[in-house]
Amino acid sequence: MDIHIKKDLSSAAGQYPNRARMLISCPDGPGIVAAVSRFLHEHGANIVQSDQYTIDPDGGMFFMRVEFDLEDLNTKLSKLEESFREVADQFQMEWNIYHAARKKRLAIFVSKEDHCLVELLWQWQAGDLDADIALVVSNHLDMKEYVESFGIPYHHIPVTADTKPEAERRQLDVIGDDIDMIILARYMQIISPTFIEHYRNRIINIHHSFLPAFVGGKPYAQAYNRGVKIIGATAHYVTEELDGGPIIEQDVQRVSHRDDVNELKRIGRTIERVVLARAVKWHVEDRILVHNNKTVVFS
Repeated sequence: MDIHIKKDLSSAAGQYPNRARMLISCPDGPGIVAAVSRFLHEHGANIVQSDQYTIDPDGGMFFMRVEFDLEDLNTKLSKLEESFREVADQFQMEWNIYHAARKKRLAIFVSKEDHCLVELLWQWQAGDLDADIALVVSNHLDMKEYVESFGIPYHHIPVTADTKPEAERRQLDVIGDDIDMIILARYMQIISPTFIEHYRNRIINIHHSFLPAFVGGKPYAQAYNRGVKIIGATAHYVTEELDGGPIIEQDVQRVSHRDDVNELKRIGRTIERVVLARAVKWHVEDRILVHNNKTVVFS
């Protein structure tokens, strides 16, 4: 089960150039919140939001997300990170500090279906997705003209069973070294373990929630034939287990016997685009912590 902690969001990283986000996971115990708060106070930081969650106060894991402002953050961040190591070592923390004003660079992979890509481009254009879409990679040419109309580079890299290793090498080449996250926006190819290892917990996929109940081709037709009453979608991080990675977000909608296969597909596309966009937004805002094969989402 993934855990969602709901908060009032007031993220406006561009308005706050001195804002940072700290993500922490460690064994639970007394004094963690006090130690982090005291450290930030002693270094002149002002906490503007703090969320925490524990699996079990007695021997479980503890997770924390803190947003704080620190004057002249650009010059002080490296020293802050170095100084925090002492606190982190004391509590056996895994941690990261992110400069909120630094927009993450995204690469979107897509095949022929455009609904998830269109949603992400619309949110990006509207300023609702606080990130930079650096490029789009596709094994088809269908959306080249549309994507390039946004001024975004489009890389057509065909993939067959025989050329898959070479295609992935080309994909890694065009991505380069400065991409923070990859989004599979209905990219209908399996990603190899070698590729996944380059971007562990940084590749997000979307699929219909029939898996694994309706595997293989034509899942909506299978669902219709079984008379399903709920359809949905799941966004998750990609792992070596096909569609088995840590779940970030899910949603569903009730359907009835009146909905034919085409209507099920239409409803499914709407859910997919919304669920994927939410997952991407939470990732770029540093709201997700992964533990084993689960997520804690401070949404």
